[in-house]
Amino acid sequence: MERNHIHEDVPGGVPLKMWTRGVPVEDEAKRQLSNAARLPIVHHHIAAMPDVHFGIGATVGSVIPTLRAIIPAAVGVDIGCGMIACKTTLTAGDLPDNLGPLRSAIERAVPHGRQPGGRDPGAWQKAPGTVNTAWAQLEPEFTELCRDYPMLEKTNHIQHLGTLGTGNHFIEVCLDEAGFVWFMLHSGSRGVGNFIGTMFIELAKQDAMRNNANLPDRDLAYFEEGSRYFGDYVRAVGWAQKFAAINREVMMKRVIETAKTVIRKNFQSHVEAVNCHHNYVQKEHHYGEDVYVTRKGAVSAKAGQLGIIPGSMGARSYIVRGKGNPESFESCSHGAGRVMSRGEARRRFTLADHRAATEGVECRKDKDVIDETPAAYKDIDAVMAAQRDLVDVVHTLKQVVCVKG
Repeated sequence: MERNHIHEDVPGGVPLKMWTRGVPVEDEAKRQLSNAARLPIVHHHIAAMPDVHFGIGATVGSVIPTLRAIIPAAVGVDIGCGMIACKTTLTAGDLPDNLGPLRSAIERAVPHGRQPGGRDPGAWQKAPGTVNTAWAQLEPEFTELCRDYPMLEKTNHIQHLGTLGTGNHFIEVCLDEAGFVWFMLHSGSRGVGNFIGTMFIELAKQDAMRNNANLPDRDLAYFEEGSRYFGDYVRAVGWAQKFAAINREVMMKRVIETAKTVIRKNFQSHVEAVNCHHNYVQKEHHYGEDVYVTRKGAVSAKAGQLGIIPGSMGARSYIVRGKGNPESFESCSHGAGRVMSRGEARRRFTLADHRAATEGVECRKDKDVIDETPAAYKDIDAVMAAQRDLVDVVHTLKQVVCVKG
């Protein structure tokens, strides 16, 4: 198999293998990776994807295998965040000339965004029937979790099921290389997942302080198997990942139903469908050991497995098939990856820059989305070139409608 990664030794730790040729990596991100590599629980090496960048707690774009332990901050607070995409039988010629009504209809059908100082429009006031039906799959286990952690009852759980969120979460209508229409969206476990992640990250830090753990970074506090909170965290994070996957499926159904009210031609959907996490942890076998693999901003890319690598608001996205590269722990990037902070993007780019970058896309073009402008992200073509030994491209998608949270 072609080798396309950079190998870096970490004094006192496991090596780093980085698929970053031709893409920038900040020193802060390298420092975070090196800190994680020094933890005694990390197995064999850490893999860094080409979209790697500095994150809260742990690096975004990292794959960290751990022995009999999990680092909650490496999973993060948007537990189960990921992508869903489905191909339809529609083609470009079936779309209306004016895509504004389609975008508006999707915005009405799926709560998104937030309103400073006011009611959060990104939550249901009264959940529709499709949401209640989906919640029935999640409620029994949630009730059990609430017995041990009653504060979970106060979170937005069913209120956020079937809703998009904010920041880099989005819904898109795309065209593939053959002109077929795809629907694609990006979201996770919303408020309840954030609460679970935040709570257990804090509990791990408290445990580390009590045990005088020698950590290179407090954010890398971890639970070991058999410790007080380990089993609870595994249960809670597994439930949040299930919530995230169902959340995306509910939204996709609503997007398709809504599109059918605007696009007059009958069509079929889910012709090809992919629903994948890119912020999660699960047990896998690598390099002779059963380990917990934490992918924070990374997608599973087992041999033959389909995944989604989105670009930015004005860039291409990709449906990919994994090559099962063992050195990346069978993983690939989760997107283009930020090249600068949100604050830096707002300082550096103007509305004119953003409008030019998103020309031809029916999307928001106001000052509140400048932090999501394409130039705030790495070049998706360079990111894809850097991981050519991890995935093959199956479809290339270009958005024509983009709804931002």
